Amino acid sequence: MKDTNAYNTLKYSLIAFPLAFAGIPIYLHAPDYYVTNIGIKIEIIGFALLLLRLVDAILDPLIGSLSDEFYKYRDKIIYLGSFLLILGFWMIFHPPNINIILWFSLSVFLCTLGFSIIAINIQAFGGLWDIPAPQVTKIIVTREAVGIFGLLVASIVPTLLYLTYKDNNFHILSIILIFIMMISLVAFYNWFKSSEIKSPIKLNNSRSMRVIFINKKVRLFFTSYFFSCFASAIPATLIIFYVRDYLLAEKFLGLFLLVYFASGALSMPIWKNIATRTNCASAWFYSMVFATFSFIWAFFLQPNDIPGFFAICLFSGMAVGANLGLPSAIIAEFISSNKNENYAASYYSISNFLSKFALAIASGVALPILGFMGYEAGIARTDNLFPFTYAFLPCVFQIISILLLRRIIASNNC
Repeated sequence: MKDTNAYNTLKYSLIAFPLAFAGIPIYLHAPDYYVTNIGIKIEIIGFALLLLRLVDAILDPLIGSLSDEFYKYRDKIIYLGSFLLILGFWMIFHPPNINIILWFSLSVFLCTLGFSIIAINIQAFGGLWDIPAPQVTKIIVTREAVGIFGLLVASIVPTLLYLTYKDNNFHILSIILIFIMMISLVAFYNWFKSSEIKSPIKLNNSRSMRVIFINKKVRLFFTSYFFSCFASAIPATLIIFYVRDYLLAEKFLGLFLLVYFASGALSMPIWKNIATRTNCASAWFYSMVFATFSFIWAFFLQPNDIPGFFAICLFSGMAVGANLGLPSAIIAEFISSNKNENYAASYYSISNFLSKFALAIASGVALPILGFMGYEAGIARTDNLFPFTYAFLPCVFQIISILLLRRIIASNNC
Protein backbone atom coordinates (compact mmCIF):
# COMPACT_ATOMS: atom_id res chain seq x y z
CA MET A 1 0.00 0.00 0.00
CA LYS A 2 1.34 3.41 -0.93
CA ASP A 3 0.10 6.98 -1.08
CA THR A 4 -1.18 8.36 -4.34
CA ASN A 5 -0.20 11.69 -5.82
CA ALA A 6 -2.39 14.22 -7.61
CA TYR A 7 -1.13 13.24 -11.06
CA ASN A 8 -1.91 9.55 -10.56
CA THR A 9 -5.33 10.41 -9.14
CA LEU A 10 -6.06 12.55 -12.20
CA LYS A 11 -5.06 9.73 -14.58
CA TYR A 12 -7.53 7.43 -12.82
CA SER A 13 -10.28 10.08 -12.75
CA LEU A 14 -9.99 11.39 -16.31
CA ILE A 15 -12.33 8.79 -17.83
CA ALA A 16 -15.15 10.37 -15.81
CA PHE A 17 -14.96 13.34 -18.21
CA PRO A 18 -16.16 11.59 -21.41
CA LEU A 19 -18.74 9.64 -19.39
CA ALA A 20 -20.28 12.85 -18.09
CA PHE A 21 -19.78 14.63 -21.41
CA ALA A 22 -21.83 11.95 -23.20
CA GLY A 23 -24.55 11.87 -20.56
CA ILE A 24 -26.23 15.22 -21.23
CA PRO A 25 -26.61 14.71 -25.01
CA ILE A 26 -27.92 11.16 -24.48
CA TYR A 27 -30.38 11.87 -21.69
CA LEU A 28 -31.40 15.49 -22.42
CA HIS A 29 -30.80 16.38 -26.06
CA ALA A 30 -31.52 13.05 -27.78
CA PRO A 31 -35.19 12.76 -26.65
CA ASP A 32 -35.83 16.39 -27.58
CA TYR A 33 -34.01 15.89 -30.91
CA TYR A 34 -36.24 12.95 -31.87
CA VAL A 35 -39.42 14.70 -30.69
CA THR A 36 -38.75 18.17 -32.11
CA ASN A 37 -36.61 17.53 -35.21
CA ILE A 38 -37.86 14.13 -36.35
CA GLY A 39 -41.44 14.39 -35.12
CA ILE A 40 -41.74 11.30 -32.92
CA LYS A 41 -44.57 11.67 -30.38
CA ILE A 42 -43.37 12.43 -26.86
CA GLU A 43 -45.41 9.53 -25.41
CA ILE A 44 -43.65 7.05 -27.72
CA ILE A 45 -40.22 8.39 -26.77
CA GLY A 46 -41.22 8.23 -23.11
CA PHE A 47 -42.31 4.59 -23.28
CA ALA A 48 -39.24 3.65 -25.35
CA LEU A 49 -36.98 5.26 -22.76
CA LEU A 50 -38.86 3.52 -19.96
CA LEU A 51 -38.25 0.09 -21.50
CA LEU A 52 -34.65 0.86 -22.47
CA ARG A 53 -33.71 2.20 -19.07
CA LEU A 54 -35.41 -0.69 -17.30
CA VAL A 55 -33.37 -3.13 -19.40
CA ASP A 56 -30.26 -1.05 -18.74
CA ALA A 57 -30.94 -1.03 -15.01
CA ILE A 58 -31.63 -4.77 -14.87
CA LEU A 59 -28.36 -5.49 -16.67
CA ASP A 60 -26.27 -3.55 -14.13
CA PRO A 61 -26.19 -6.23 -11.40
CA LEU A 62 -25.28 -8.79 -14.07
CA ILE A 63 -22.49 -6.54 -15.35
CA GLY A 64 -21.24 -6.08 -11.80
CA SER A 65 -21.33 -9.79 -11.03
CA LEU A 66 -19.55 -10.72 -14.28
CA SER A 67 -16.97 -7.99 -13.72
CA ASP A 68 -16.23 -9.39 -10.27
CA GLU A 69 -16.07 -12.90 -11.74
CA PHE A 70 -13.59 -11.85 -14.43
CA TYR A 71 -11.77 -9.24 -12.33
CA LYS A 72 -8.43 -10.04 -13.96
CA TYR A 73 -9.78 -8.56 -17.20
CA ARG A 74 -11.42 -5.50 -15.63
CA ASP A 75 -9.23 -3.07 -17.60
CA LYS A 76 -10.12 -4.74 -20.91
CA ILE A 77 -13.79 -4.71 -19.93
CA ILE A 78 -13.52 -0.92 -19.67
CA TYR A 79 -12.04 -0.73 -23.18
CA LEU A 80 -15.02 -2.76 -24.46
CA GLY A 81 -17.46 -0.43 -22.75
CA SER A 82 -15.75 2.59 -24.29
CA PHE A 83 -16.18 1.18 -27.79
CA LEU A 84 -19.89 0.48 -27.23
CA LEU A 85 -20.51 3.97 -25.84
CA ILE A 86 -18.81 5.67 -28.79
CA LEU A 87 -20.64 3.48 -31.31
CA GLY A 88 -24.05 4.11 -29.74
CA PHE A 89 -23.42 7.85 -29.41
CA TRP A 90 -22.50 8.12 -33.09
CA MET A 91 -25.58 6.15 -34.12
CA ILE A 92 -28.06 8.11 -31.99
CA PHE A 93 -27.31 11.39 -33.76
CA HIS A 94 -27.00 9.89 -37.26
CA PRO A 95 -30.43 8.26 -37.74
CA PRO A 96 -31.55 6.75 -41.07
CA ASN A 97 -34.83 7.65 -42.75
CA ILE A 98 -36.55 4.37 -41.86
CA ASN A 99 -37.19 2.41 -38.64
CA ILE A 100 -36.45 5.51 -36.56
CA ILE A 101 -37.72 4.13 -33.24
CA LEU A 102 -35.80 0.87 -33.72
CA TRP A 103 -32.64 2.84 -34.52
CA PHE A 104 -33.20 5.14 -31.53
CA SER A 105 -33.72 2.15 -29.23
CA LEU A 106 -30.63 0.28 -30.43
CA SER A 107 -28.50 3.42 -30.21
CA VAL A 108 -29.58 4.25 -26.66
CA PHE A 109 -29.12 0.60 -25.63
CA LEU A 110 -25.50 0.58 -26.86
CA CYS A 111 -24.82 3.92 -25.19
CA THR A 112 -26.21 2.88 -21.84
CA LEU A 113 -24.58 -0.57 -21.96
CA GLY A 114 -21.18 0.96 -22.65
CA PHE A 115 -21.78 3.63 -20.02
CA SER A 116 -22.67 1.00 -17.40
CA ILE A 117 -19.66 -1.18 -18.15
CA ILE A 118 -17.27 1.75 -17.76
CA ALA A 119 -18.94 3.33 -14.72
CA ILE A 120 -19.29 0.12 -12.69
CA ASN A 121 -15.71 -0.96 -13.24
CA ILE A 122 -14.06 2.43 -12.80
CA GLN A 123 -15.98 2.79 -9.53
CA ALA A 124 -14.87 -0.69 -8.50
CA PHE A 125 -11.25 0.25 -9.22
CA GLY A 126 -11.70 3.20 -6.86
CA GLY A 127 -12.75 0.81 -4.09
CA LEU A 128 -9.98 -1.70 -4.87
CA TRP A 129 -7.09 0.73 -5.34
CA ASP A 130 -4.59 -0.21 -2.64
CA ILE A 131 -4.14 3.17 -0.97
CA PRO A 132 -4.56 4.41 2.63
CA ALA A 133 -8.22 4.61 3.68
CA PRO A 134 -8.22 8.43 4.25
CA GLN A 135 -7.32 8.92 0.58
CA VAL A 136 -10.32 6.97 -0.76
CA THR A 137 -12.71 9.90 -0.33
CA LYS A 138 -10.13 12.17 -1.98
CA ILE A 139 -9.90 10.09 -5.16
CA ILE A 140 -13.68 9.66 -5.35
CA VAL A 141 -14.23 13.40 -4.96
CA THR A 142 -11.56 14.05 -7.61
CA ARG A 143 -13.20 11.58 -10.00
CA GLU A 144 -16.62 13.17 -9.52
CA ALA A 145 -15.13 16.67 -9.85
CA VAL A 146 -13.73 15.65 -13.24
CA GLY A 147 -17.18 14.31 -14.08
CA ILE A 148 -18.81 17.60 -13.13
CA PHE A 149 -16.32 19.42 -15.35
CA GLY A 150 -17.45 17.12 -18.16
CA LEU A 151 -21.06 18.07 -17.42
CA LEU A 152 -20.08 21.75 -17.48
CA VAL A 153 -18.52 21.42 -20.91
CA ALA A 154 -21.41 19.31 -22.22
CA SER A 155 -23.95 21.87 -20.99
CA ILE A 156 -22.64 24.62 -23.29
CA VAL A 157 -20.84 22.88 -26.17
CA PRO A 158 -24.00 21.70 -28.04
CA THR A 159 -25.35 25.26 -28.02
CA LEU A 160 -22.03 26.73 -29.18
CA LEU A 161 -21.77 24.10 -31.92
CA TYR A 162 -25.31 24.84 -33.05
CA LEU A 163 -24.53 28.54 -33.36
CA THR A 164 -21.46 27.69 -35.46
CA TYR A 165 -22.43 24.57 -37.40
CA LYS A 166 -26.26 24.61 -37.17
CA ASP A 167 -27.63 21.15 -38.00
CA ASN A 168 -24.16 19.54 -37.93
CA ASN A 169 -23.67 20.32 -34.23
CA PHE A 170 -24.27 16.75 -33.01
CA HIS A 171 -22.05 15.35 -35.76
CA ILE A 172 -19.18 17.51 -34.50
CA LEU A 173 -20.08 16.58 -30.92
CA SER A 174 -19.69 12.89 -31.77
CA ILE A 175 -16.19 13.51 -33.12
CA ILE A 176 -15.27 15.44 -29.97
CA LEU A 177 -16.45 12.54 -27.79
CA ILE A 178 -14.26 10.07 -29.71
CA PHE A 179 -11.24 12.34 -29.26
CA ILE A 180 -11.62 12.87 -25.51
CA MET A 181 -12.41 9.19 -24.94
CA MET A 182 -9.14 8.20 -26.61
CA ILE A 183 -7.19 10.62 -24.40
CA SER A 184 -8.88 9.35 -21.22
CA LEU A 185 -8.21 5.71 -22.14
CA VAL A 186 -4.51 6.43 -22.62
CA ALA A 187 -4.45 8.05 -19.17
CA PHE A 188 -6.36 5.10 -17.67
CA TYR A 189 -3.93 2.61 -19.24
CA ASN A 190 -0.96 4.44 -17.70
CA TRP A 191 -2.67 4.57 -14.31
CA PHE A 192 -3.56 0.88 -14.38
CA LYS A 193 -0.01 -0.20 -15.24
CA SER A 194 1.52 1.83 -12.41
CA SER A 195 -1.00 1.27 -9.58
CA GLU A 196 -1.48 -1.47 -7.01
CA ILE A 197 -4.92 -3.05 -7.20
CA LYS A 198 -6.26 -5.40 -4.55
CA SER A 199 -6.88 -8.87 -5.96
CA PRO A 200 -10.09 -10.25 -4.46
CA ILE A 201 -10.35 -13.88 -3.46
CA LYS A 202 -12.40 -15.75 -6.05
CA LEU A 203 -15.80 -16.43 -4.52
CA ASN A 204 -19.21 -17.58 -5.67
CA ASN A 205 -20.66 -14.30 -6.93
CA SER A 206 -24.16 -15.74 -7.06
CA ARG A 207 -24.15 -14.99 -3.31
CA SER A 208 -23.11 -11.36 -3.77
CA MET A 209 -26.56 -9.79 -3.36
CA ARG A 210 -27.32 -11.80 -0.24
CA VAL A 211 -23.96 -10.94 1.29
CA ILE A 212 -24.41 -7.24 0.54
CA PHE A 213 -28.01 -6.85 1.70
CA ILE A 214 -27.61 -8.80 4.93
CA ASN A 215 -26.53 -5.50 6.48
CA LYS A 216 -29.50 -3.35 7.56
CA LYS A 217 -27.62 -0.07 7.09
CA VAL A 218 -26.76 -1.05 3.53
CA ARG A 219 -30.43 -1.76 2.83
CA LEU A 220 -31.46 1.60 4.28
CA PHE A 221 -28.74 3.40 2.35
CA PHE A 222 -29.70 1.94 -1.01
CA THR A 223 -33.40 2.67 -0.38
CA SER A 224 -32.55 6.28 0.48
CA TYR A 225 -30.30 6.44 -2.57
CA PHE A 226 -33.12 5.28 -4.87
CA PHE A 227 -35.51 7.99 -3.70
CA SER A 228 -32.77 10.60 -4.02
CA CYS A 229 -32.07 9.46 -7.58
CA PHE A 230 -35.77 9.48 -8.42
CA ALA A 231 -36.08 13.01 -7.05
CA SER A 232 -33.23 14.11 -9.32
CA ALA A 233 -34.40 12.12 -12.35
CA ILE A 234 -37.74 13.88 -12.73
CA PRO A 235 -36.35 17.41 -13.30
CA ALA A 236 -33.45 15.97 -15.31
CA THR A 237 -36.00 14.42 -17.69
CA LEU A 238 -38.17 17.53 -17.93
CA ILE A 239 -35.75 20.45 -17.80
CA ILE A 240 -35.61 21.13 -21.55
CA PHE A 241 -39.42 21.14 -21.80
CA TYR A 242 -39.80 23.16 -18.57
CA VAL A 243 -37.32 25.85 -19.61
CA ARG A 244 -38.54 26.13 -23.19
CA ASP A 245 -42.30 25.76 -22.85
CA TYR A 246 -43.07 26.94 -19.29
CA LEU A 247 -40.32 29.35 -18.36
CA LEU A 248 -40.13 30.56 -22.00
CA ALA A 249 -36.36 30.88 -21.72
CA GLU A 250 -34.95 28.36 -24.20
CA LYS A 251 -31.99 30.55 -25.15
CA PHE A 252 -30.80 30.46 -21.53
CA LEU A 253 -30.86 26.65 -21.21
CA GLY A 254 -27.11 26.24 -21.67
CA LEU A 255 -26.40 28.99 -19.13
CA PHE A 256 -28.82 27.47 -16.63
CA LEU A 257 -27.01 24.13 -16.87
CA LEU A 258 -23.62 25.85 -16.72
CA VAL A 259 -24.52 27.69 -13.51
CA TYR A 260 -25.98 24.51 -12.01
CA PHE A 261 -22.97 22.30 -12.64
CA ALA A 262 -20.40 25.06 -11.98
CA SER A 263 -22.01 25.61 -8.59
CA GLY A 264 -21.73 21.88 -7.94
CA ALA A 265 -18.07 21.79 -8.94
CA LEU A 266 -17.12 24.81 -6.81
CA SER A 267 -18.97 23.44 -3.76
CA MET A 268 -17.24 20.03 -3.79
CA PRO A 269 -14.39 21.12 -1.45
CA ILE A 270 -17.01 22.38 1.00
CA TRP A 271 -18.80 19.03 1.14
CA LYS A 272 -15.47 17.20 1.33
CA ASN A 273 -14.52 19.27 4.39
CA ILE A 274 -17.93 18.68 5.98
CA ALA A 275 -17.54 14.93 5.37
CA THR A 276 -14.07 15.03 6.96
CA ARG A 277 -15.33 16.91 10.02
CA THR A 278 -18.44 14.73 10.46
CA ASN A 279 -18.85 11.71 8.16
CA CYS A 280 -19.96 11.07 4.59
CA ALA A 281 -23.54 10.15 5.53
CA SER A 282 -24.06 13.33 7.58
CA ALA A 283 -22.58 15.51 4.84
CA TRP A 284 -24.87 13.91 2.27
CA PHE A 285 -27.84 14.46 4.61
CA TYR A 286 -27.05 18.17 4.94
CA SER A 287 -26.67 18.52 1.17
CA MET A 288 -30.08 16.95 0.49
CA VAL A 289 -31.80 19.22 3.01
CA PHE A 290 -30.13 22.21 1.38
CA ALA A 291 -31.08 21.01 -2.12
CA THR A 292 -34.74 20.49 -1.18
CA PHE A 293 -35.05 23.91 0.43
CA SER A 294 -33.44 25.52 -2.62
CA PHE A 295 -35.34 23.66 -5.34
CA ILE A 296 -38.87 23.93 -3.93
CA TRP A 297 -38.92 27.58 -5.02
CA ALA A 298 -39.14 26.40 -8.65
CA PHE A 299 -42.76 25.53 -7.85
CA PHE A 300 -43.53 29.23 -7.35
CA LEU A 301 -41.77 30.60 -10.42
CA GLN A 302 -43.79 32.30 -13.14
CA PRO A 303 -43.01 32.29 -16.87
CA ASN A 304 -40.09 34.57 -17.82
CA ASP A 305 -38.75 34.58 -14.24
CA ILE A 306 -35.22 34.08 -15.53
CA PRO A 307 -33.34 35.62 -12.55
CA GLY A 308 -35.34 33.43 -10.17
CA PHE A 309 -34.42 30.24 -12.03
CA PHE A 310 -30.77 31.28 -12.19
CA ALA A 311 -30.85 31.61 -8.39
CA ILE A 312 -32.43 28.17 -8.05
CA CYS A 313 -29.78 26.66 -10.35
CA LEU A 314 -27.04 28.33 -8.31
CA PHE A 315 -28.19 27.18 -4.88
CA SER A 316 -29.64 23.75 -5.72
CA GLY A 317 -26.54 23.10 -7.83
CA MET A 318 -24.37 23.43 -4.74
CA ALA A 319 -25.67 20.03 -3.64
CA VAL A 320 -24.66 18.33 -6.90
CA GLY A 321 -21.06 17.86 -5.84
CA ALA A 322 -22.16 16.08 -2.68
CA ASN A 323 -24.75 13.98 -4.47
CA LEU A 324 -22.23 12.76 -7.03
CA GLY A 325 -19.31 12.07 -4.71
CA LEU A 326 -20.58 11.18 -1.26
CA PRO A 327 -22.77 8.13 -2.04
CA SER A 328 -19.77 6.49 -3.75
CA ALA A 329 -17.63 7.29 -0.71
CA ILE A 330 -20.28 5.77 1.58
CA ILE A 331 -20.30 2.62 -0.56
CA ALA A 332 -16.49 2.45 -0.33
CA GLU A 333 -16.84 2.64 3.47
CA PHE A 334 -19.36 -0.22 3.43
CA ILE A 335 -17.03 -2.33 1.27
CA SER A 336 -14.13 -1.73 3.66
CA SER A 337 -15.98 -2.06 6.98
CA ASN A 338 -17.85 -5.19 5.88
CA LYS A 339 -14.71 -6.66 4.26
CA ASN A 340 -16.59 -7.09 0.97
CA GLU A 341 -13.75 -6.28 -1.45
CA ASN A 342 -14.72 -9.40 -3.39
CA TYR A 343 -18.05 -7.79 -4.25
CA ALA A 344 -16.87 -4.26 -5.04
CA ALA A 345 -18.32 -4.14 -8.56
CA SER A 346 -21.56 -5.65 -7.30
CA TYR A 347 -21.96 -2.82 -4.77
CA TYR A 348 -21.54 -0.20 -7.47
CA SER A 349 -23.71 -2.11 -9.92
CA ILE A 350 -26.53 -1.88 -7.36
CA SER A 351 -26.11 1.90 -7.08
CA ASN A 352 -26.05 2.20 -10.87
CA PHE A 353 -29.11 -0.05 -11.15
CA LEU A 354 -31.04 2.11 -8.69
CA SER A 355 -30.10 5.40 -10.38
CA LYS A 356 -31.05 4.05 -13.80
CA PHE A 357 -34.23 2.43 -12.53
CA ALA A 358 -35.18 5.80 -11.07
CA LEU A 359 -34.43 7.49 -14.39
CA ALA A 360 -36.46 4.87 -16.24
CA ILE A 361 -39.49 5.37 -14.01
CA ALA A 362 -39.13 9.16 -14.29
CA SER A 363 -39.01 9.00 -18.10
CA GLY A 364 -41.77 6.42 -18.34
CA VAL A 365 -44.07 8.36 -16.03
CA ALA A 366 -43.29 12.06 -16.47
CA LEU A 367 -43.18 12.21 -20.28
CA PRO A 368 -46.40 10.22 -20.87
CA ILE A 369 -48.15 12.34 -18.20
CA LEU A 370 -47.24 15.45 -20.19
CA GLY A 371 -48.55 13.82 -23.36
CA PHE A 372 -51.80 12.63 -21.76
CA MET A 373 -52.36 16.13 -20.33
CA GLY A 374 -52.30 17.54 -23.84
CA TYR A 375 -48.78 18.94 -23.81
CA GLU A 376 -47.11 19.36 -27.20
CA ALA A 377 -43.35 19.95 -27.40
CA GLY A 378 -42.48 23.43 -28.59
CA ILE A 379 -45.84 24.96 -27.62
CA ALA A 380 -46.02 27.14 -24.50
CA ARG A 381 -47.75 25.55 -21.49
CA THR A 382 -47.95 28.01 -18.58
CA ASP A 383 -50.51 26.39 -16.27
CA ASN A 384 -49.63 24.34 -13.16
CA LEU A 385 -48.64 21.17 -15.06
CA PHE A 386 -44.90 21.90 -15.08
CA PRO A 387 -44.60 23.46 -11.58
CA PHE A 388 -46.22 20.32 -10.14
CA THR A 389 -44.33 17.69 -12.15
CA TYR A 390 -40.97 19.46 -12.43
CA ALA A 391 -40.68 21.00 -8.95
CA PHE A 392 -43.18 19.74 -6.37
CA LEU A 393 -43.00 15.98 -6.95
CA PRO A 394 -39.16 15.80 -6.79
CA CYS A 395 -39.14 17.55 -3.42
CA VAL A 396 -41.61 15.01 -2.00
CA PHE A 397 -39.35 12.11 -2.96
CA GLN A 398 -36.25 13.94 -1.75
CA ILE A 399 -37.81 14.33 1.69
CA ILE A 400 -38.45 10.56 1.81
CA SER A 401 -34.76 10.00 1.03
CA ILE A 402 -33.74 12.43 3.77
CA LEU A 403 -35.85 10.65 6.39
CA LEU A 404 -34.38 7.25 5.49
CA LEU A 405 -30.81 8.56 5.60
CA ARG A 406 -31.54 10.14 8.98
CA ARG A 407 -32.22 6.64 10.35
CA ILE A 408 -28.73 5.52 9.31
CA ILE A 409 -27.13 8.52 10.98
CA ALA A 410 -29.18 7.96 14.14
CA SER A 411 -28.11 4.30 14.30
CA ASN A 412 -24.46 5.34 13.97
CA ASN A 413 -24.83 7.64 16.96
CA CYS A 414 -26.31 4.95 19.21
